[in-house]
Formats: sequence, C-alpha cells, structure tokens
Amino acid sequence: MNSWKTKNNRQKAIAAADAAARTVSGTAALVLRILLTVLLVLLLTGLLFTCIFAYYVKTCLVTDLDVKLSDFTLALSSTIWYKDENGEYQELETLAGEENRIWTPYDEIPAYMEHAAVAIEDRRFYDHKGVDWYRTAGAFANMFLTMKNDFGGSTITQQLIKNVTQNDDVTVQRKLVEIFKALELEKTYDKQEIIEWYLNVVYFGEGCYGVYTAAETYFGKTPAELSLAECASIIGITNNPSRYDPFISRENNKQRQELILHEMYDQGYITYEEYTQAVAEELDFVQGEDEEPVSKVYSYYVEVLIDDVLDDLVERKGINRETARLMLFSGGYQIYCSMNKSVQDQVDQIYENLSNLPKAYRASDQQLQSAIVVMDPYTGEIIALSGGTGEKTASYNLNRAVYPTRRPPGSSIKPIAVYGPAMEYGLITQTTEVNDAPDISLSGTTWFPRNSGGTYRGVVTIRQALISSLNTVSAQILDKLTPAASYDFLTTRLGVTSLEESDCDYAPLALGQLTHGITVREMAQAYCAFVNDGVFTQSRMYTLVTDAAGVTVLDNAPVTSVAFKESVAHNMVDMLHAAATWGTGSEASFSGMPVAGKTGTTTNNCDRWFVGFTPYYVAAVWTGYDMPEPMYFYGNPAAQIWKAVMQPVHAGLIWQDFPKASPGAPTGIFGDFDEEEEEPDDEQPDDATTTPTTPTTPGTTQPSEPSEPATPPEENTPADPA
Repeated sequence: MNSWKTKNNRQKAIAAADAAARTVSGTAALVLRILLTVLLVLLLTGLLFTCIFAYYVKTCLVTDLDVKLSDFTLALSSTIWYKDENGEYQELETLAGEENRIWTPYDEIPAYMEHAAVAIEDRRFYDHKGVDWYRTAGAFANMFLTMKNDFGGSTITQQLIKNVTQNDDVTVQRKLVEIFKALELEKTYDKQEIIEWYLNVVYFGEGCYGVYTAAETYFGKTPAELSLAECASIIGITNNPSRYDPFISRENNKQRQELILHEMYDQGYITYEEYTQAVAEELDFVQGEDEEPVSKVYSYYVEVLIDDVLDDLVERKGINRETARLMLFSGGYQIYCSMNKSVQDQVDQIYENLSNLPKAYRASDQQLQSAIVVMDPYTGEIIALSGGTGEKTASYNLNRAVYPTRRPPGSSIKPIAVYGPAMEYGLITQTTEVNDAPDISLSGTTWFPRNSGGTYRGVVTIRQALISSLNTVSAQILDKLTPAASYDFLTTRLGVTSLEESDCDYAPLALGQLTHGITVREMAQAYCAFVNDGVFTQSRMYTLVTDAAGVTVLDNAPVTSVAFKESVAHNMVDMLHAAATWGTGSEASFSGMPVAGKTGTTTNNCDRWFVGFTPYYVAAVWTGYDMPEPMYFYGNPAAQIWKAVMQPVHAGLIWQDFPKASPGAPTGIFGDFDEEEEEPDDEQPDDATTTPTTPTTPGTTQPSEPSEPATPPEENTPADPA
C-alpha cells in the first residue's frame, strides 16, 4: 500500500514537473517571440527611418549641399589707392559699410593666427573631413539629456558655413544641413582655403569682419605684423565679442588669450618659451578700455572723390544713389584716385596749420576760410584739394571747394567770361586799343562800372587792361561779345554748371558779381584750357574703379573738347603771365618757374581769389569768411596762399617756358565811345590799377590794427583788388 502511494506521488511530481517545464518553455518561447517581434519592428522601423531620412536628404537637403564659396557674396570694404612718386600704388583710405572687411590672402595670415584659431575652436581640424564626429556625438547626447537645443560641437568648417550662409537657426534640421554641407565642402576645398575664408569672414567685434580690420582696429597693424600674443588676443574675441572685446574688458580678453596660448602649447603649436613670453607680453592696444571710439573723419579730397564715384555709378549704371552707396561701401571696389600725395601734403601743411595762413591787420570774429583745387591741366586730374582751414573734425561738413558751395569770383572770371571768348571770336587781340574812361555808353545797357579809386588811363591796349584789371574795359568787351555769348561760352565750352539764369547779364559776367557764385573746382577746371593749348578737359578725381575680382566698374578716361584756338590760348597765357608778374597778381609769382594768373575781389573785399598756373599745374584759391564780411589784409591772401602751396611744389622741377604768343597787329580803338553821365555803382567791385607795395607771405605776423600802414587801404576798398 505504502509502495503504491509512493509511486503514485512520484508520478504526480513528475507530471507536475513536466507541466512546469511546459509552462516555462511556453513562456520562454513567448518571450522570445516577443523579443524577435520587437527586434523585427525596430529593424523595420530603422530601415523605414533610413529610407525616409535618405528620401528627405535627397529631396530636401541635397539641393543645398552643393557648396561653392565663390557663390557667396561677402560685404568687402573698398580701398582708395594713389600713385606714389615711384609709380607704385599705395593705400590712401578704406571705405567700409556695415561690415568692415578687407580680404587677407592665406600667405599673409600669420601661422600663429591660424594655429590659435584651430587650437581653441577645432583641435582636430587637420584630421577630420569637415565634421568632428566625437564632438558631434557628444553634442547630440548632451542635447537629448539636457533637452536643450544647444548643439555645440561645430568645426571651423561648420562655423564657416554658418557665417557665409547667415543661417544660425537653432534647429535639428539646420544642424543636419550644416553637417552635410561641411562634408561636401571639404571634398572641394583644402584646409588652407577653408582657414583663409574662416579668418576673413568671422566677426571680431568693433565692426571688424576678418583679421585684417581686426589687426588694424585693435593694434594698428597689418595681420603679418602681429605677434603671437596679439594673434591670440584677436582670436579670443570671436567666442563672444561683447565679452572679450579688449576695448570693453581688458581683463576678459587677457584671460581668454592666456587660455588660447595654453591650448597652443598643449597641442604642440608653440614651445614653452614662446608660451611664457607671449603670456608676459604687454599688449599695446590703439584705444584704451572704455574709451569713446574715434569716429571716422574723411579728408576733403576723399569726400569729393566719394561723391564723384557715386555720381558716376548713378549715371552709368542707372541706379539710385542709395544703391550706389551700398555698392561702393560693401563691394570691395578698388578706386584709383588722381591724388599727388606730395602736393596734397603741401596743401594740408598750409591749410591745417592756422599759423601758416595770412594774418589780417583787422581781426574778425570768424576764422579765415579758404579752399583750393590743384589740377594737372593736361589730364584733368585733381591732384590736391582742400575745402577749409584748420583741423577737420567731422566728415561731410562744409566743403568750400565744390558744389553746392559757391562764391562770387570777382575779376578772376574776366579771362574765361570776357577776354578769352572775345579773342576766340575775333573781337579783340592783345594790341586792340580801348578807351578807359568813366563816361562810356554801352549799347546793351545803361549800366557802367567804375575802376578802383576812380583812376582812368585813357586809351590802353587789351593787354594793359587785363594786366591792370580795368573794369571799364571788361564791360566794353562784354558789350561787343554780348552776355548771352559769354554765358554760353562758360556753360558749353568751359564746363561751368553752377551759374544761374540771372547771371546772364553785364555785372555778373564782366565783373564776376554772380548771383550765388561759382565753385573753386570750376574755376580751376576752366583755366586749364589756357595752359593746355586751348583744350578743355573735365576735372576728375579718379582714373579707374574695379571690383574685388579686378573687373572694371568705372573707366574714367579724360573727356576733352576744344575751347579755344591754340593761338588764342597762347595769347591769354601771355597776358595772364604778365598779370601775375607785373600786375594785380604779382604776389603769387616766385623764382624758378613762370607763373600766370588772375586775382579776383568782390564788393567790400568779402571774397578774394587767385586762379593761376605754371607749365605744370593749375590752382584756384578762394579766401573769405563763411558769413561774408569785409576782409582786412595786406595784399591778396588768396595769392599769398597760392604761392605758399605752389612754390614748394615746384621746387626741383625743370624750368619750362610758356608757349610764345603772337599778339597781333594793332587794330585801332575798340568800340564807340559816346559820352554818358556816370552812374554811381557802390555795389560793384573795384579793381586796382597798381601792384601792392607791402605784400605779406603766409605766416608773417602783422599788427592787428596798424595806426599808419605804409599803404593804408581805403574803407570798403580792396588793398589789392583784382
């Protein structure tokens, strides 16, 4: 019985074990099936995701992956160049828009600069193919763990792409596109090209884009001149310009610089000795911490040059001025200007230092102002220019040399408005005789001017009249020429554009008392035709403008026309040479070179001019006050300034004679001289008939109020009117 029970129990136990085994086996099989199902689902999902991602890349990203750096247009600062005495072009000025950038080729970038950037930004730059997968994986893991869209992990190649595309959206899509673009970019460009672009594109604070403007802004150097310590300081700014800009915080910049130097040493780019020396080097920044930045002040010359280029861009490209300015200041243009630096330096020496200017014997509350334009009469190039006296403290303030600033030219207009045109039309020669008298009747008007001091000479030649600047003769010549012919000659043959319709009259054209006046530039431009055998050439501030690739944007070749017959030009030069040697312009003459020219004085001495030339150059000078008032100087300050500028300019130049003139045979007394009662004309300028006896050179000290000057000027009468 017991044996049977034992056996029965054993069978039950076996059955139970079998059942348990079957249960475990079934469970295991179920779990296995579940695991296999999950794995299969994951595999299928992965494959599906891969297919979808591949389709997404193909349809959405691939079109953006063909990366060519040449396709990106960067804002580049334009550069103005002048030709030095050796014929080599030198940089004069940089024109920068919102992005101040001058491209620096790879071979001009210091190795220290490159290695500093690599050491702190992308230590595996030379090994990876555009993407540092270690940093990228860590960045994505950090993103998912912290649930922040702060990817990090960008290589220099990726940063370059972000900078040139200006796409810095914080999204997964942007990051993926950036990764694929980086991989594609490094298939086309080598590491040198990428680092060159990166260091020319990245922002360095203070409006500086690229290492050139950064080096110039912070240290006043070119990149090639930077030391190791300076390179590390500049690279340190890129991480956070608002924090590491040394003009904002020297301490923060120094901390970042030392971190970069340590990384460079740790990665083997510099030795320990170089590291310690660079850390100890005192950085000499061009501006102190928290100092107000110095605003850009363009010279008068550069301002006129900019306006000329903008005007030509508007006219020739058919664009508005705003677009032209954008092109000029961000197009990387190379502008080859007409400046002769040595002549401009001489102009600046006189005009910027007030002690070099003529001194009034009766002081004014206003500063004496003046403007000058110096031209090459054979090419039309403006080689020097100034629009005011004293230090220039702001850009685009009043420029007295060019439009819209205009001042009446007085008798300096006579050669171009009266004598020259009349001789061109065969109405006069040098030897034509005219009656200098107060009671002449003109055919076209009842007006008639007075001579200075009421002095009249009777019958004189045209040559004598011009030398002595006789108003009566000028009026008679204009009467035969007619104001209309004079006005037309000025505007169509001599390039004068600033006249008003009201200037087509006797007093404005015969005596230069124009409604609003004329510009200094126009006066210099018109006189060039005399010395250039009668050929008029439009004035120009530049010869050529090219884009960053060297393609011509503006070709500013000379524009010429014949204003006078050659014989007329030679006769005018001959008479003006006499006027500047023995006549009213004698203060401008100097030894070593023949000088020709004409003075000009307006009512009450409010404006004094001298427009003159040598066989080399033409220069027009105006002097006066911004708010017109009488000027009290010994002699003509404009002629004195002209000489102070031009005499040193001609030192060492080979003597050249003016061309010989043929005055022509006497033609008898000019015109009809019917007597008429003299009409008072207190508002017209008077011209002197004698040369000054007490000339003053710039810088000579005169008494502020002499009691008995050697040649005292009459009240409201020019001491040396032209």
